[in-house]
Amino acid sequence: QVQLVESGGGLVQAGGSLRLACAASGGTFSAYTMAWFRQAPGKDREFAAAISRSGTTVYSDSVRGRFTVSRDNAKNTVYLEMNSLKPEDSAAYYCAARVFFLRTEEKDYEYWGQGTQVTVSS
Repeated sequence: QVQLVESGGGLVQAGGSLRLACAASGGTFSAYTMAWFRQAPGKDREFAAAISRSGTTVYSDSVRGRFTVSRDNAKNTVYLEMNSLKPEDSAAYYCAARVFFLRTEEKDYEYWGQGTQVTVSS
């Protein structure tokens, strides 16, 4: 059983940056694909970024070029560096984990964190 705890959310002005972190425990971190999803009020949760066990990264069109996902297997932590933030990036950001191969759909992830709120003011 994997436990995921996100941190780093907050309030930032448009154009600013934030770095989210997700600490994992209870499993073999290096065996998991890690992903970030986000959910704005009144909207479905959507894929933002993912990183495979080997370090391959995938991004949604809405964040590509502005967000960077990375992982530190020694610290059992995945990060989401968010730059050039826009008001439409405001959402609860969730960390998720799945065994083996990288996927981008919510239904494919077995483990989820509780979320961290990101608010971008205009």
